[in-house]
Amino acid sequence: MREGKGLILLVEDEEDICWALSRILSKIGYVTRAALSGKEALQLAERIPFELGFVDAKLPDIDGIELAARLRETRAGLPLILISGYFYNDDIAVRDSVSGDLFCTFVSKPFRTSEITEAVRLALQSS
Repeated sequence: MREGKGLILLVEDEEDICWALSRILSKIGYVTRAALSGKEALQLAERIPFELGFVDAKLPDIDGIELAARLRETRAGLPLILISGYFYNDDIAVRDSVSGDLFCTFVSKPFRTSEITEAVRLALQSS
């Protein structure tokens, strides 16, 4: 994986998860911007050319899968990673979203550092 200079969007309503993701990603050279809601994420994506995005499946104002579709309308080529503490790899919604190219990959919470770095590698490789 190349050492990053890109900006990564974190869409997650739990501030401690944003903090953990930000720490992991900064160690491999990325800068992050966090959005605690779908509305905030859409506003940021309109203004900032993110290289990658992490999207939580459950947000207070919008479903993460619906948000991903709307983010793709704003930034067509933006690779997205689905994260969730509610879903797992074998859930139909997760499988459909990843196999349908809406998301590059999926990471369940709680996650390990290696899972995040591997997800970033896969997402950037597929873009």
